[in-house]
Formats: sequence, structure tokens, C-alpha cells
Amino acid sequence: METSATNNTIPVEIISEEEMAFLEAALASARPLIAASFSSSINQCRSVSLVPRATPPDTPDIEESGVRLPRKPFLAQFRKNRGLTVTDITATEWCEKQMEFVLLHGRPRRTKAMKMGSDRHAQLEKEVIERVEIRVKSAEESWAMKFINFIAGSNQLIFEGLTRELPVIGLFNGIWLVGVIDELRVPTNERTINPILVDTKTRSKPTLPAEPQKRNARFQLMCYKYLWDDLIYSMFPSDEFFRYFNLDSQYVLSDEIKEYVNSMGFQAKTLGEVMTYYKNTCSLLPRSKDELLLRYELQADNTLLEEYVFFYDASWFQTQMKQCLDFWVGNKEVKYVTEDEKWKCQYCKFSSICPLTTVRASSSQN
Repeated sequence: METSATNNTIPVEIISEEEMAFLEAALASARPLIAASFSSSINQCRSVSLVPRATPPDTPDIEESGVRLPRKPFLAQFRKNRGLTVTDITATEWCEKQMEFVLLHGRPRRTKAMKMGSDRHAQLEKEVIERVEIRVKSAEESWAMKFINFIAGSNQLIFEGLTRELPVIGLFNGIWLVGVIDELRVPTNERTINPILVDTKTRSKPTLPAEPQKRNARFQLMCYKYLWDDLIYSMFPSDEFFRYFNLDSQYVLSDEIKEYVNSMGFQAKTLGEVMTYYKNTCSLLPRSKDELLLRYELQADNTLLEEYVFFYDASWFQTQMKQCLDFWVGNKEVKYVTEDEKWKCQYCKFSSICPLTTVRASSSQN
């Protein structure tokens, strides 16, 4: 069930430059540069920009003998000790073959439309969060700041009714997922403490996206809801987390981080001690509402094009997740888009080397 608030005269466009940029941004996360900003709070919420250590790029296993061996799962090749991002999952749902090409050949270049979408999210974040910088020297310190920022953002949600850019992590069928929730807000016109998850997407033209694009956006929000609720319902498996991500729970944090933690009203010297506060915070939070809110804005002036509420569908979500994870763990052959969504190929940067389009082109010439 969906409820929509929109101008019925706005045309629907199969795909736009900005909407494709959103999908390319998701694909770009396949081989990310390590950089992040997360929420934090003392008396007001502040965003902490992490300055990370350098890491070598991922490289696929290349078989040079000419003998075709069984493919090593993409999860093991490209996400070892890292887990999957929510945008990994949504990009896989969009087109598995395109996701494979991105992993093997690299991410697309950043476009103007992608930058404009990122700028709008930064603007929304700035409305409720003050940005500061903290230098991190290790993976342990990077994760410590993510947990600290989750604590701060959760406190902001509870006391102010709104937070944005909230980092979340959890397990789905034994596979680690990480993501950043665009927005969580407590409804002001209802007698409830349960927050609603919100995602705002921008459009370069005054048109609405087609159903496959909306489906992808709904899937993204359902992923965030799953991760948020899982943190509340399940005891966070800290030992498994430290083991999978190859982290030292007794790692002593820098003086800068310890001072920052102290300014928030609690003390922690190690990653393990931060984890204790994180788990305690999760145990006190309310589950999110089953209603999810998706918004589309015009880039030029942030005019609202459409805003609609839809409901979390656990069965559909589980099915979609299984299909995407089967791709990552190597349980199936990589799929092309369905017949009725082959129009996506017109906007794919890998169409010139994709068997689906090259075979089609050869057939048309004959």
C-alpha cells in the first residue's frame, strides 16, 4: 500500500540524468575511496569528518592459464573484512551484470548530476548537524567514530525528534551490511516515539521516476529499516564483529578521540569500551515505523515533486535480499536485466562490452 502527495501533472520519465547519477553513485561505492562523515553530539549534533589511512585498491583474481576455474565469490574478492554496503545491494538489484562489470572494470566517473545530489544531502545534513574533523589512524579508530556518531545521532533523535546521516551496521543471513540512513524523524502529529525513515532524492528535471527506479529506492529504505530494527531487537554480536573485520577490541584510541568522547559525557579508552556504550544505546531505542517515506525534489530550487509513504514488506524484502546475496556469494550465475527492463541498457556505461547488447546489435544488423 502506498500513499502519495504530488502534483498529478508532473510527467513520469523512464530515467533522468540525475536518477541515473544516483544509480551510478551506488555503483561507484563498489570500489570506494575510504571517506565518511557521521553524526556526533555534545549539546548540539556535530558531523565528524574522518581523515582515513590509505588502503590499496581491490584487484580481482585473474586466471592467466587459459583454464576456466570456478569463480571466486565477489564477496570474498572485493569485500573481505569489509562487508557489503546498502548501495552494493541496491546496485545489484538494479542490474547484476552491471554490478559485475563495475567490480571487474572499476567505477564510473563522477558526474555533475552526482555532485549536485551529494551537495543537496550535505545541505540537509548541515541543517541539523555541525561538521567537525577528527583524524583517525586505524580501522579501529574509524569504527569507534562510527559507533560514537551513532550514539550521538540516536540521542539527537530522542531529544530533538530528528537526525540525519546515521551510520548503521548489522547481519543479514550471516553477511555483514553497512549503510548510512539519510534521515530518521519522530512524527510530530502522532502519539508515538517510533521514528519514520526518510530518504530524499533529487531530480535534474521536473519529472518523476519510473517504477523500477522507485522499486530500487523502496528497497534501499527497507534495507535501512531492517538494519535499524535489527540493532534494537538483536544483541549486537560484538565478538563476531571484531573477528570478521579483523579488529582489536583492546585497541587504545587516540587522545583526540578520547577527548571527544569525554566531551559527550562518557569515557572510553578502547574500541571495546565504545562498543559497550553502543550496545547499551541500541537496547534503549524504539523500533521504527513500518511506514517509510520517499521524497523527490527538483535540484534547481529543492521544490518537492513527490512525497509518498509506503509500507515495509518483510516477505518481499527477504526475497530481494536473497537474490542479491546469491550474486555476492556465488550461488548462481550472474543475471541480465529482465526483458521488460532492457531499456536500462541504453544508459549503461558497459553496454559496448555487455553480451546482452552486443548480441542484440549483431542480430539487428543481420
